[in-house]
Amino acid sequence: MAIPEGFVLPPWYVLALLVLLLAAVVALLWVLEPPVTDETVIAFAPWMMFGSTLHVLYKIDAFPTSIEPLFSAPTVYLTTAIVAGSAWLLGSFLYAAGFQRSIARFVGVSGTAFFTVFAVFTLYHGWMAGTIEPFWPVLSVVITGVVAALAWLGLSLWFTDVAAITGLSGAFVVFSQALDGVTTAVGYDVLGAGEDVPASQFILEAGAALPTYEYVGAGWLFVLVKVVLALVVVGLFADFVREEPRRGRILLGLIAAIGLGPGTHNVLLFVVA
Repeated sequence: MAIPEGFVLPPWYVLALLVLLLAAVVALLWVLEPPVTDETVIAFAPWMMFGSTLHVLYKIDAFPTSIEPLFSAPTVYLTTAIVAGSAWLLGSFLYAAGFQRSIARFVGVSGTAFFTVFAVFTLYHGWMAGTIEPFWPVLSVVITGVVAALAWLGLSLWFTDVAAITGLSGAFVVFSQALDGVTTAVGYDVLGAGEDVPASQFILEAGAALPTYEYVGAGWLFVLVKVVLALVVVGLFADFVREEPRRGRILLGLIAAIGLGPGTHNVLLFVVA
């Protein structure tokens, strides 16, 4: 799994303000208890991708120096959570006032708008720098779709109840983790990208030590481990989602974010850098 390199924290008073803002958002959401369905989990996908885009822009020095610490790791997670949580709150209020037909729809549309604007700016920055290379990143997304579809089909056939209970949230977890695995594998085997996470590095090195390395590289083992673990996690969460659907889907969404965030980060960074 690829994660942002290096931890850069803003001044303590900025960090304290971010923590307080996030605590306030979480507290309000705790009080309001907006519904959490499969649609809600999927609606947050563009927000996860938005956070990754912010960090890519940070890596290519696109932000003014005065605000760039807000988008470093791990501060970018706080920044993104505050904005996304605020969108969830606003959507809840608009829905209660009768101005929106669905909270999830507002969250998804607003997240898509934010992600689109910043992703276009990222691509523009890469275009101006003359570093756009889309082939392998786009191919990795296509491969991810195929791998995730086959994995979910297998789960649906052999463990139909698990697929039925976890629904779109479970499929989202599998796709997200597959994206992280495939993009990391492509980066490692094809683009010469490094890997800083010890566990991920160990798996990649194990793949490189196999006789198959000469023919298919080392990354396939990492993809296999990521997808299998995602399927196992979805299977383990099935009962929890059935008994506690709100909490279960929130946790599945967080697990998906751990894959979709780094995966999107990899795709965009490989395109522009």
